[in-house]
Amino acid sequence: MGSQAYLALTFFSLTYACIISEKIHRTIIAMVGAVLLIITGIVSQEHALHYIDFNTLGLLIGMMILVAITSKTGVFTYMAIKAAKLANGRPATILIYLSLITALASAFLDNVTTVLLIVPITFSIAHSLRVNPIPYLISEILAANIGGTATLIGDPPNIMIGSAVPELDFTAFLTNLAPIIVVIMSVTLSFLYLIYRKQLVTTPELQAKIMELNEKEELTDTRLLIKSLTVLGLTIAGFVIHDLVGLETATIALTGAFFLLLITGENYLEGALLQVEWTTLFFFIGLFILVGGLVETGVIDLLAKNVMSLTGGEAMSSAFLILWLSAIASAFVDNIPFVATMIPLIKGLGHLGIQNIEPLWWSLSLGACLGGNGTVIGASANVIVIGLAMKDGYRISFLGFMKVAFPLMLLSILMANLYLYLIYFM
Repeated sequence: MGSQAYLALTFFSLTYACIISEKIHRTIIAMVGAVLLIITGIVSQEHALHYIDFNTLGLLIGMMILVAITSKTGVFTYMAIKAAKLANGRPATILIYLSLITALASAFLDNVTTVLLIVPITFSIAHSLRVNPIPYLISEILAANIGGTATLIGDPPNIMIGSAVPELDFTAFLTNLAPIIVVIMSVTLSFLYLIYRKQLVTTPELQAKIMELNEKEELTDTRLLIKSLTVLGLTIAGFVIHDLVGLETATIALTGAFFLLLITGENYLEGALLQVEWTTLFFFIGLFILVGGLVETGVIDLLAKNVMSLTGGEAMSSAFLILWLSAIASAFVDNIPFVATMIPLIKGLGHLGIQNIEPLWWSLSLGACLGGNGTVIGASANVIVIGLAMKDGYRISFLGFMKVAFPLMLLSILMANLYLYLIYFM
């Protein structure tokens, strides 16, 4: 590695250390690290902009606006009361219900969209039962990333793999990944229930009050509700068919957001923009540029090539190494540039003589998507939920999240490893 590569790695490491220590706000330190890369000439301003994933940012802004306007109708409170009543007001049962809903929705929507819709419901339930919402939020983060692994459209790494390998269509992802995802989700939920059941306790009086509530009374603006749900439904439908219509998810989300503003009036504009999590968006920008510095200087490429050379091009060893490398790397580095680096390397293994490289694609998908559960910055959904929690006055620390999530992530990768062996190499 050259001097610029070492300098880029130093900036990244120092920034990451500051994020872990939580002595400086993560958005500030991420942007400072990104700016230093540009000032020192490691990445030009023009190239830095290329590394920013504007599709992710546009998707987030669009959905935040949609959710902000929709929340004015009282529909999230309605859903919170309905879910709580179905669970008979039992907080631990509600955790299971919300996690399952999150996982299922994330399989067919972007997982960022899913958590943006689920988190307001979670806060409403937690406040009504006077329980700490953090166990729910951590469970929903894990569920979003696990559920998103099951389909082609559920998580960005899968979208990238599907684009690079056209024969891996929606059905291929569903049939090859959904079975193990069901198992992983079931096991993860069981452990989460054991971890949090003693914390999720409320009084019989609060449970009784929940059961007495009339959720229909929370729907305060029927006209706005109809407009919001119609546009939200069309936007979600657009996500499902975005590949068919040739539109990126950001375009669909922003179209939905500003069309809803158009038909509801400018009175909602300023309030909706105030609900956008700008600190979270700038954290993403800084992180994209920092990882871009590692890509620009060849650090990620060198790491991937050196590790891949250890297997000697043998299929099973390569698949397992890709799985574990992707999982560990994706827990600490944004998985999008990592997956972008791994795709040509896996194709290269096919050219070098591995007859069937399809299992390697599933290894990359499982590792990159599930690995995002390892830390608070491992996936976009994680960062969004952490930001929303802070806005509501709840702090989920880096190490506090990792203490619960990292072991569960490793367990999920172990199960994925066994699945790959039994299905493709036994």
